[in-house]
This record gives sequence, C-alpha cells and structure tokens, in this order.
Amino acid sequence: MNQTGITIRLSVMMFLQFFIWGGWFVTLSSYLINNLNTTAAQQSMAFSTQSWGAIIAPFIIGLIADRYFNAERILGVLHLVGAGLLYMMFNSTDFSNFYPYVLGYMILYMPTLALVNSVSFRQLTDPSKQFSKIRVFGTLGWVISGLVISYVFSWDSAEAVKEGMLRNTFLMVSIASAILGLFSFTLPKTPPQVSKGEKVKISDILGLDALKLLTNKNFAVFFFSSVLICIPLAFYYQITNPFLLDIGLDNATGKQSFGQISEVVFMLLLPVFLTRYGIKKTLLFGMLAWALRYVLFAYGNADSGVWMLLLGIALHGICYDFFFVSGQIYTDSKAGDKYKSSAQGLITLATYGVGMLIGFWAAGQISEYYTTATGDHTWESIWILPAAFSALVFILFALVFKNETIEYKKA
Repeated sequence: MNQTGITIRLSVMMFLQFFIWGGWFVTLSSYLINNLNTTAAQQSMAFSTQSWGAIIAPFIIGLIADRYFNAERILGVLHLVGAGLLYMMFNSTDFSNFYPYVLGYMILYMPTLALVNSVSFRQLTDPSKQFSKIRVFGTLGWVISGLVISYVFSWDSAEAVKEGMLRNTFLMVSIASAILGLFSFTLPKTPPQVSKGEKVKISDILGLDALKLLTNKNFAVFFFSSVLICIPLAFYYQITNPFLLDIGLDNATGKQSFGQISEVVFMLLLPVFLTRYGIKKTLLFGMLAWALRYVLFAYGNADSGVWMLLLGIALHGICYDFFFVSGQIYTDSKAGDKYKSSAQGLITLATYGVGMLIGFWAAGQISEYYTTATGDHTWESIWILPAAFSALVFILFALVFKNETIEYKKA
C-alpha cells in the first residue's frame, strides 16, 4: 500500500474514532436527564466511567495490545464489541440497565485512543510532520457528529428532547462503531513491539517510573496543577449540554462543536505563543480561559447574552490546546528519552483518571445542590464555583511555577 493510501485510511480511522465519541458523549447528560430521569449523582456515575476507563486503559494496552495482538486487530475487536454495547445503551429504559453498558463501553473505548495513535505513528514515514494532518480528521469527526445531531436530525430540539429522540445518538454511533470495527481489519499490519516473553512491570504500564520527575519542584507544581484544573474541566463535559438546552439555546449540540473548530485554530497558534510568551504564560492563558469561560456561562443567556455563550464555547481551543497540549510538550521536554512514554502515561492517568473523576463527582454534587424542588437550576451559582476554582489554580500556578525555556516540537 502506498503512503497516500495509508494516509487516507488512517484519516478515515481518526474521523470515525472521534465521530463516535462526540456523537453520544456531548449529549449524555441531556439524555440521562430527559430519557432516564436520573439524579445528579447518577449522572456523575455515568460520566465517571470515562475516568475509570482511563485508569484501566494502560493495563489493556500494556498487558495485551503491546504483547500479544496486532494493534489494528484489537482496535477492530474493541469497536465491534463497543458497537454492541452502544446498541444496548440505545435500548436501555432505566439507569440500572444503562450503567453497566456505559461502564463496559468506556473501559473498551479509552484504550482505543492510544491504539489509533499507535497505528498511525507506526505507519507514517515522518510522524512529526504527518500526524497532525491525520489527527485533525478526528477533530473534524467530533464536529460533524454535533452538526448532524443538531442540524440534520434535530434530535436536540426542545420538542425532540421531550419525545426522547436523544436516544437515537446511541444508534447512530453504534453503526459507526461497527463500521470502524470492520474497517480496522483493513488497516496496515501493526504487530506488537514488545516480546511475549519480556517481563511485565506494573510500574512501566502505569508510568510510575516517571514519579521521579516529581522531585523537580517546577514539574511537581505543573503535575498537581494539572490534576486540579481537571476538576473544573469535568463540569464542561458533564453539564454544558443540559445547561444550554435548559436555557433554550437552539441547536445547542451543533453550536458546542464550535469549540472543536476553535481547537484546530489555536493548535496552529500554539507554537507562536510558546515561542513568544514561553511555557508559563501559555499554560496560564489556558487556565485563565477556563475561569473566563465559566463566568460567561454564568451570566450569558439564549437571548441578548447568547454571544457570551458562544464565546465561552469558542474558548475551548485555548482551554484545551494552551494547557493540555502545551502541557504534553512540557512533559516531553522534562522527561528525557528514558521516561517519555512513562511520563505521558502518568499525566493521562492523573488528569483524565484522578482529576476528572473528582470533577465529575463535584459537578454532580453542586448541580444537585442548586436544583430546586421543581427541577429548575440556579445556573449562575453552578458555573461561578468552577470559575472561582479555576481562578484559584491560576493564581497558585502563577505564584509558584517558574518559567522555563523549552523547544516546541510539533506533534
């Protein structure tokens, strides 16, 4: 297979990978509230499955995928089984039936995020130049899923939500998952790189060797700040969609996809900011954007204040790229060749695992506290709390973290 053909296949793989995730995860809270009549605590349980999946994923990759099977084959199997679980979620009628399926699905899905990267990096001749052009199709997939839900099927319109149409998102992504599962078996062969007889070390799988980096004060400040900032991050994923639908914003899911569009724009601007302002100010821009976004949500509305909502959504590019992507670059620069993989694994475990697990729980508790007996929400109070927490992390990081000069290496 020539390089052009490989690039096209990898781009299709990335598109479907994130079309699937964006196609149900964005509207999950709204589905749980309107279709399954769940409590805030149950919504937190459902979203926390992402964190449990992130915690378990290294074991699946390290113990199975890296040693016994081709990456493209296990990717295909996971997505085929995932298609069945998504279909069962589509047919669920109450939370007790739904939860085991979403938990099982996220335990299977989270490892595929590493697998699609592994397949891509192994097949490209110059990943540093080629990977970003393939990964952008993943962002495009997420965007398209939101646009399809809002502007093609209108499943998130007020009338459709009342009729329970949001459940169709699971059917849509179940079909997409089955397609990706079958398509994965046509991808170029990506055999294991680790010998079957090589001794398995749990410290390698979890990235625990990289804990040595915490002896560096600056990296320790960055590490714990990353965990803390993921707490308010969880609020965005868990309650933004029901918030926008509740206040009457039309085509809310489609408008949320503008956040991924801005992600592409600010990804292009990231090297400029890193070069001009350095790693500290770039990270601070990202943290400040979280606080500003939640303030805009607190005081915006679907009428004269709609610009505040759209601006808050558009800040996603700064929130994600300037903190998480620049943070990955910073981690890579601090780790050195010996601990590069371990360090990235540890950061992922700490942020998407521990940090967001706490955040999903906190979002559920705060949402429930500010819900009236009639089911109405005091949204201003709900959003001000993660805004204040983000601002606090921003201040602490600004005071303690010392700026460093690092080399920007394009992904």
